[in-house]
Amino acid sequence: MDWGTELWDQFEVIERHTQWGLDLLDRYVKFVKERTEVEQAYAKQLRSLVKKYLPKRPVKDDPESKFSQQQSFVQILQEVNDFAGQRELVAENLSVRVCLDLSKYSQEMKQERKMHLQEGRRAQQQLESGFKQLENSKRKFERDCREAEKAAQTAERLDQDINATKADVEKAKQQAHLRSHMAEESKNEYAAQLQRFNRDQAHFYFSQMPQIFDKLQDMDERRTTHLGAGYGLLSEAELQVLPIIAKCLEGMKVAAAAVDTKNDSQVLIELHKSGFARPGDVEFEDFSQPMNRVPSDSSLGTPSDGRPELRGPARSRAKRWPFGKKNKPRPPPLSPLGGPLPSALPNGPPSPRSGLDPLAILSEISRSVKPRLASFRSLRGSRGTVVTEDFSHLPPEQRRKRLQQQLEERNRELQKEVDQREALKKMKDVYEKTPQMGDPASLEPQIAETLNNIERLKLEVQKYEAWLAEAESRVLSNRGDSLGRHTRPPDPPASAPPDSSSSSSSSSNRGSQDNKESSEEPPLEEGQDTPIYTEFDEDFEEEPASPIGHCVAIYHFEGSSEGTISMAEGEDLSLMEEDKGDGWTRVRRKQGGEGYVPTSYLRVTLN
Repeated sequence: MDWGTELWDQFEVIERHTQWGLDLLDRYVKFVKERTEVEQAYAKQLRSLVKKYLPKRPVKDDPESKFSQQQSFVQILQEVNDFAGQRELVAENLSVRVCLDLSKYSQEMKQERKMHLQEGRRAQQQLESGFKQLENSKRKFERDCREAEKAAQTAERLDQDINATKADVEKAKQQAHLRSHMAEESKNEYAAQLQRFNRDQAHFYFSQMPQIFDKLQDMDERRTTHLGAGYGLLSEAELQVLPIIAKCLEGMKVAAAAVDTKNDSQVLIELHKSGFARPGDVEFEDFSQPMNRVPSDSSLGTPSDGRPELRGPARSRAKRWPFGKKNKPRPPPLSPLGGPLPSALPNGPPSPRSGLDPLAILSEISRSVKPRLASFRSLRGSRGTVVTEDFSHLPPEQRRKRLQQQLEERNRELQKEVDQREALKKMKDVYEKTPQMGDPASLEPQIAETLNNIERLKLEVQKYEAWLAEAESRVLSNRGDSLGRHTRPPDPPASAPPDSSSSSSSSSNRGSQDNKESSEEPPLEEGQDTPIYTEFDEDFEEEPASPIGHCVAIYHFEGSSEGTISMAEGEDLSLMEEDKGDGWTRVRRKQGGEGYVPTSYLRVTLN
């Protein structure tokens, strides 16, 4: 079925329908164009949102980037940014493949429709012109027939009139004959015109207009097909980016699953552990010293025989403490001046206080504990800290890590310069063997500059190695200082680091500051070192600790300090206790014996 056969008389209907189809095509193009603007605005807002929440600092300068939750958030932002890129790709495909193509096609359809309609209107005008000519010839024939009949009647009346002259009769007959001849010619002309119009009309309705209608039908069907393809492009543009969008969503899911709580806690420890020991208790400050009380039988802690009452280890009873270790005698308490407080004389019984009552002793404690408070505050740092090249402004453990990082960077730069020097030397050799490839002398400045860089980097490596060795020795000496504060250092502990005892733990900077300031205090007499408050001995029953992992020694270590143990490079060790933030790890050798070694000398694997 076609329009030329079924709609031969619906020219105006076909004209309106084709115009409506082109209007629909234009409306769809406009819709897609506005949809493209929406996609572009959406992508732009997503990119602005991602840019707003992305970290401003570089990854290497941002400590927060080491946390898995921060890394996951950044990954999600990157996936959202990729998602925005896919929305831009959708907008671009719609703009190029739909808007531009359909707009161009719509213009072509409009021109083709205009051409077909003009052709149909010309055919209609030609048919109407032929019909007008037919009507004119018909009216002329009718008029001539009436005039011929009238002339014949006039001639017949004169012929019968006896009063009419012969000349009048002849003249009337000639006029009638002329009119009859003219009517005959009009008849022939009308017949010819009618035949021509019928032929033109048949051609118009059976050939010419059906062809025009068929062309319009073909044009409209092609427009409909193209529009349907344009409808499909709208979904095809989305389907093309669905795999990438699915990958973006999968990436977000992977980022969410990558959040590691334990790892973040460990990262926080690695970033901020200082290596300092915990500060000791704040001592009692006695403000009643100006009372100048004299020793008496009723004085605090003074028994009736004049000797101060002692609560040392010799008088204490064994207790079972729920938070301690098995058979680990607590080290003797430290005096406020940094030395131990002997609980008794070698002979056994305690000696008197050389005339000082307990209140005077408390006053001495009060004056000596102030440096400890200042040292405790120094652990927190201050905003006005001056950053130095050797990172001496950082805590010991952080300083060691930063120096190690700087040393690794310098070694990489040094290796890069060495490789560049070797490459320049090879190039120079090639130039010397084949001068047409280049002048060997042109490489001399680059070689000289590379040598200067190598020398400079070697000096920096030596400098950082010295600083790193100093930092390592300081961390080690902090451990030794904690042990050295006791008159009789205990054996290396079996299950606790050297600084785990609360009564003997102290930070390195506090210890050095205490020792410096305590040296300025007047020394007490020998009999004044007996403490009033001492800690009870601890006696615990506990099963031997089992290893929590194993480790391999990366470097050789000579355990010369108290509480440490020697190890050879490549030796397998059992991990007994992890690093508590001071840079030391407790291990057990297969041959027997436990002790502490630097954490940085080990490659650890937990069970």
